[in-house]
Amino acid sequence: MDLSRKLTGILAAGILAAGSLTVPVPVSAAGRSAPSTRDFANGPERNDIAALTTSLPLTAAARAATPAAAKHRGYPRRTGLRVYPENPADKSIKLGLVPYHAIAPHLNALQRASDRVSAEIAGHSALGRDLYLVTVTAPETAAEATRQDRWRALIENDPAAARRDRALARDYKTPVWINANIHGNEWEGTDGALRVIERLATATDTATARLLSRTRIYVTVTNNPDGRIAGTRANGAGFDINRDHATSSQPESRAVRDVVIATQPVVMLDEHGYTGTTLIEPATPPHGQNYEYDLYIKHALPNALGMEAAIQKLGYAETARADIPFRDYAPGDWDDWPPIFTPMYAIYQGAVGHTVEVPLQVNGGLYDSLPVAELRRRSGINTAVAASTIGAAITYADTHRAQLLADQIEQFRRGWAGAPSPVIPDGYVDGFGPEDHYSTTFPRAYVIPAGTAQRSPAAAARLVDHLVAHDVRVTQAKVPFALNGKKYPAGSYVVDMHQPKRGLANVLLEAGRDISDLVPQMYDISGWSHRLLWGASVDISRTAAPRTRTKPVTIASPTGAVTATPGRNLSLTLRDAADVRALNSLLDQGITVRRTDASTVVVPAAARRAAQDAASRFGVRFTAADRKATGTVVTRPVVAAAAAADELFALREMGFEVRPVSTALLNAGTADLTGVDTLVVSSGLSYSQLNTTAKATLDAVLTHAGVVTRGSTGAAFNTAANLLPATAVAGRGDANGVVNVTNTGPVVGAGSLPNSFVYSPLWFTGTGFTVEQRYAATRPLVAGHWLPTGPGVGGQAQAAGQAAVVSGTTARGGRAVLFGTEPLFRTHPKGLYAQFARALYWSAG
Repeated sequence: MDLSRKLTGILAAGILAAGSLTVPVPVSAAGRSAPSTRDFANGPERNDIAALTTSLPLTAAARAATPAAAKHRGYPRRTGLRVYPENPADKSIKLGLVPYHAIAPHLNALQRASDRVSAEIAGHSALGRDLYLVTVTAPETAAEATRQDRWRALIENDPAAARRDRALARDYKTPVWINANIHGNEWEGTDGALRVIERLATATDTATARLLSRTRIYVTVTNNPDGRIAGTRANGAGFDINRDHATSSQPESRAVRDVVIATQPVVMLDEHGYTGTTLIEPATPPHGQNYEYDLYIKHALPNALGMEAAIQKLGYAETARADIPFRDYAPGDWDDWPPIFTPMYAIYQGAVGHTVEVPLQVNGGLYDSLPVAELRRRSGINTAVAASTIGAAITYADTHRAQLLADQIEQFRRGWAGAPSPVIPDGYVDGFGPEDHYSTTFPRAYVIPAGTAQRSPAAAARLVDHLVAHDVRVTQAKVPFALNGKKYPAGSYVVDMHQPKRGLANVLLEAGRDISDLVPQMYDISGWSHRLLWGASVDISRTAAPRTRTKPVTIASPTGAVTATPGRNLSLTLRDAADVRALNSLLDQGITVRRTDASTVVVPAAARRAAQDAASRFGVRFTAADRKATGTVVTRPVVAAAAAADELFALREMGFEVRPVSTALLNAGTADLTGVDTLVVSSGLSYSQLNTTAKATLDAVLTHAGVVTRGSTGAAFNTAANLLPATAVAGRGDANGVVNVTNTGPVVGAGSLPNSFVYSPLWFTGTGFTVEQRYAATRPLVAGHWLPTGPGVGGQAQAAGQAAVVSGTTARGGRAVLFGTEPLFRTHPKGLYAQFARALYWSAG
């Protein structure tokens, strides 16, 4: 066991900060320093910088129809890529790198010059730009390409037959996938990938020809063109794409999801930067407990060592060594626990996935402060590192193709067979020890009920469609059935865990695990659960699968309905985001809707046709309203929001009119507060930092408008603006995960899920307000990581039983709701959206 991986944690000393961290220097067994740095996962911007917009599309001309893909299925597929106008503002130009507008002409030229290169459009960015997928391989006829497709399907669908197929073992082209530039201001992966593509396309040696005769190399050249051009980590909607793979809210993550499913790579790299020293995964524990980790680490570690050797051969002082977290770091310092990162997600799809971080920083403040010559020197080295790691990984995949192929087949075989999670002995690879043991017991099946047994039919359909899109096998019962003493109607969905990608199915649906006592800190989220947070009812069957007739699901059945008889007023319960979208759609049409309580609205019988349209469009169900129901008229609130990009996205997704606001906009007098009904404060708005005029303007709004806050910025605003007499208490800054809650209040608490999500959790003390939701009375965390800030401070024990969400009438006469939880976090906890929406309607009066 490598003693340098002791449980001390190189981030422990600074983990409570919410900003960018400079990591203290780890020391390896050989006594070498490893001066790596990394951005802290969530970043200070989420609470400090209000988003001003999300996803402003390109002009109609720029979004002209993408050229059609080649009609034949062989290779090469010479797609003429559309060429974008030159953009002198592209941030990559200063670094001497390839600007986005030059990529298509370069690929078009390579396609004309070489029969080894095919370029296609894999999707589009948030702002509508093309996402390029390049395939480099020896030419194939349509029949040969079809045979490759059949073999790839056989590996997943019938691994036992694939293992016996000698022709497959001999002639299958093992796929390798390279993903570049997922963080827009980590540029050089694109340039390194283009260098490798060009070399492979033009090489005349027999070794390259042999390589391409037995390999397909797929490259997503820039996964984030919007960020590449703007010099931002996030995409054009303000999202970190490399946190979105379990949620798929962004077009860029959906595009690469589809690429990895369609190509089924045995090895993949995700090229990033900048860590001071080149960093190459495999990662530290905690390791994802749903991996077939033995099949992964046996290749990941030697492949990383090969990439380290390749960068050493470059001869730069800055590339004399690499950091390999599995070998060099303490548990929790660079983990592979959540499926939100591209390489970790790819592991579940059958790949040996690696993050590669090129070494020399050229972004952030250094982009503006360093001389251009130094920036270009650094980018030149970074490009060489990216190219050399890509080349070394391709070499490893080719050299070990037989074993990589056999192990991918074995991963899928275990899934179909329902084999137990692997038990890996210490010493399995150099440095594998007790701290690396993570495994799970897979359930036999999950059941998603249909009909009245389902809490939210729209949420159930959304979850099923999400699973299917990720290549999780879902079936639907043709007839009623019973399982574990419970009866299920026909139409219920079954996720039989005897399937090839059972690890992915389970990592999305399981509750997860509280790993607080296992590692001292985590880099990013440690808990998530589509079963607990997406709003659908999902049952677990530990040992038995349903014995009933089923059919495979490609898309969920429609769920919308109006069940009341004609002439009856209609009732809609706001349990899910789909219900909120339906309500806002009706309000947009000028239909008079009344609210009988915070979670229930009544639509007049005369609007039945509009309700039917909303039911069909959004999948919601209208039932018969109580004949005596009256209530108050609901209007769609006009919302001014000082909020993070993910929150703006979620609010607009639910159909709210949202006007961005911030301290800067208010002080400049450019914030539009006309007719605002509710103010959302979670990021970038400080009451104490407003100038006199701005404060007076906002004070006038607060005399009639409601306020909804989230997090530390919102809590500080509440105190400074003298709204509710609630004192916010902060949990540890990196604490996060799925929590148990008790719903007690009439607004947020009404009909809410028994679980919520937290990141940097808060709770509220005091009197003079209504407690809407409390953390569970004992150890609230279901899954994730939550340690105390210090002895008896900021931990789960201190939060237990405390108020997580509160509401009340403010000292100014308006209404306010304060969230200590994260109901819109990265648009992931979709089953919590309606809580926030109900708070908006209620606070707006």
